Amino acid sequence: MSKTEERVSTAPNGVPQQGHVATPVAPPRVSARRRRPGVIALSLALIAAGGAGVAVLLLQVGNRTDVVTVVRDVQVGQVLTEDDLGKASIALDPAVKAVRADDLKSVVGKRAAVELKPGSLLTPSQVTKDNLVKAGEQLVPIGLEPKQIPATALVPGQKVQLVHVPAQGTTDTGKPSDAAPQTIDGRVVKASGAAPGTGIVVVDVATSATDGPTAAAWEAAGTLRLVLAAPDGN
Repeated sequence: MSKTEERVSTAPNGVPQQGHVATPVAPPRVSARRRRPGVIALSLALIAAGGAGVAVLLLQVGNRTDVVTVVRDVQVGQVLTEDDLGKASIALDPAVKAVRADDLKSVVGKRAAVELKPGSLLTPSQVTKDNLVKAGEQLVPIGLEPKQIPATALVPGQKVQLVHVPAQGTTDTGKPSDAAPQTIDGRVVKASGAAPGTGIVVVDVATSATDGPTAAAWEAAGTLRLVLAAPDGN
């Protein structure tokens, strides 16, 4: 027969006391996580917003417009041909005034008013039916050093003045003169990029046929300067 042993301790008065055997402690019960209504509502809202975003994206992808693109380099004044142009279908912002693909035939035969680069959209303002060098005009190329180039970009159609600036304090005859410098009215047809190393920009300026030779002589002598005219030409 077995006996259960108990731990016996002695009280201060000498009377034995019976000790208690330690019993295991039961772990606390963990209640199931309660679902918070606020969290559920937020989750549903995020799901709905994500779905709306996908719907808008799908609508934008589906709402595409066929437009005319440029497929190869076209210089200012060059006549456009069908080989210069292509078509693309894009999601077009209403603020962008691109030539629609249905109107491609209407731009063929017109001239490029600006330099056109491959991969760009063609806009109505980039083409013109007018010859950039008109009858009775001549084209004078003018080389500008970096310090002579206006901060305002030179664009086709911009009105300029060609100013004759002889050596300081003298005229072409070497005599002092207080007279105002000679000027010739002109119009920018094309401006090149800055040349590597020198930074020189060549500007093609259309002048009247009678002024063309004079402007060319000033340019050859290094006594020509280009200034921007007022927007109204005055």
